[in-house]
Amino acid sequence: MSVDRSTGVTDAPATRLQALFEGHRLTPTQRRIAHSMVRRAADVPFLSSVELAELAGVSQPSVTRFAVALGFDGYPALRRHLREVVPAEPAAAGSGPGSYNEYQQAVEAEIENLRHLAELLADPRPVQKAGRILAASRPLPVLGLRAAASQAYGFAYFAAKVHPDVRLLDEGGTMIQDRIDAAVRAGATALLCFALPRHPREVVDTLAYAREAGLTVVTVADSAFAPVARHSDLLLPAAVGTGLAFDTACAPMLLGRVLLEALCDDLPDAQARLEQFDANAAARGLFVE
Repeated sequence: MSVDRSTGVTDAPATRLQALFEGHRLTPTQRRIAHSMVRRAADVPFLSSVELAELAGVSQPSVTRFAVALGFDGYPALRRHLREVVPAEPAAAGSGPGSYNEYQQAVEAEIENLRHLAELLADPRPVQKAGRILAASRPLPVLGLRAAASQAYGFAYFAAKVHPDVRLLDEGGTMIQDRIDAAVRAGATALLCFALPRHPREVVDTLAYAREAGLTVVTVADSAFAPVARHSDLLLPAAVGTGLAFDTACAPMLLGRVLLEALCDDLPDAQARLEQFDANAAARGLFVE
């Protein structure tokens, strides 16, 4: 999505194209086609499949497969749809999507993801509920595998400063169910999961196991329709960016920090623990000022 920097108004053709791509898991070649379409949003409804292929630097059959991946019978059906939803007027020179390179477009898309997250947080009750559930669990297992491992690690790192027993589950394998069993024996009542595409089957299976073990599952995922949804008691969605070869997860990371805030709100000794950590860090010379 592109935004007019001076007015803050979103560019309508690019916005409509972005909405068309959302929710589809595209291959790197298909993403390249999507990037090219966004850059030429006003012109693309009038390009042939051969012309679009040349623009994107891919083969013509790749364009056809791209259209089918979006749910159309072929490229002609996709082009008819684009003519209906994208204005016919060409974009003004030096403005709109054509003025942004693919890296800038990825940033603008992430900004839009953050705006959408802000809209969802207008109702703080789901996050507050999640904070209460997680604060009450002693210990608190935090799960994140593959692409989501860094999200789980970041949450667990900060949560350990205020929560007495946080257990990071960021490596899969046969031991993961053993670690869930150990957490349940120690008194755990909930599990927090970070789930990002592509969703590993092991995460889905682990959540199913955790619920069977009696844990309440809170999940931060890229969509309310993610494969992990059916094994989650409370799912908090935050979209990922798909504008680059690898997904970007600014919104899920920020939602994790918001969830940390809610966790702190339900831990009465959170502030005292933070102050104690700061005192210990100063005494040890832990950080360079």
